[in-house]
Amino acid sequence: MLARPLITAALVALTGTAAWAQDAIIVQSTTSTANSGLYDHLLPLFQDETGIRMNVVAVGTGQAIRNAENCDGDVLLVHAKPAEEKFVAAGFGSDRTDLMYNDFVIVGPTADPAGVGGMDDVQGALAQIAGQGALFASRGDDSGTHKKEMTLWDDAGVDPTAASGDWYRETGSGMGATLNAGIGMGAYVMTDRATWISFDNKQDYAVAVEGDTDLFNQYGVIPVSPAKCPNVNAQAARTFADWLISDEGQAAIAAYRVADQQLFFPNAPKP
Repeated sequence: MLARPLITAALVALTGTAAWAQDAIIVQSTTSTANSGLYDHLLPLFQDETGIRMNVVAVGTGQAIRNAENCDGDVLLVHAKPAEEKFVAAGFGSDRTDLMYNDFVIVGPTADPAGVGGMDDVQGALAQIAGQGALFASRGDDSGTHKKEMTLWDDAGVDPTAASGDWYRETGSGMGATLNAGIGMGAYVMTDRATWISFDNKQDYAVAVEGDTDLFNQYGVIPVSPAKCPNVNAQAARTFADWLISDEGQAAIAAYRVADQQLFFPNAPKP
């Protein structure tokens, strides 16, 4: 585990700011929210209003949770609700609130070697991809996207890891890198829609599978608990979490668009 001062030193080298000072916090979050450009939209609005500076660590959800458990963050913003609830139940999070949602899609080459284009049954599509032995690129990194993907494979009655290195390729990388790798090898890829809309290297790829309710993608926000992490900037973390779920923060999330498409849909519960 890295001590908080070492994390701070690394951030000072990058930003010239002591990131754990009273007016700054570290957000442990996902590559999907970072790749989409959402933070570039939200954080200046929040900083202008509060004076609190943000440093976002964008990794897979599993790694983000582990980082927060190591007290290397003040706020957790990820998308794997069972793991988030476990984090809070273990005392690492003060509380968890639904924040926003979008959905997952499976993208693939327009040649569509598995014949899944236009399907809205994700388990059926995955079973068909496996049955055809069509290439599929997975993040394989314990991220929220990977966790969801593995649940869907299990629901489809397929163990893709048995074909690891054959038709099933695990990149161990973030969403953008996995999309690039998948497109390079002509593989199907499951991605959150926000990253896909923002992705610049689509080439001959398009959304093949969408619309199944099992592809719902919920995000949550969790302030890290000072009971477990005494050095957490609890006041600033609470300010950020409360701003995100406020009418103002929810409106800011809804207003973020790329190519005239809304990427995230706010759904924090009203007080």
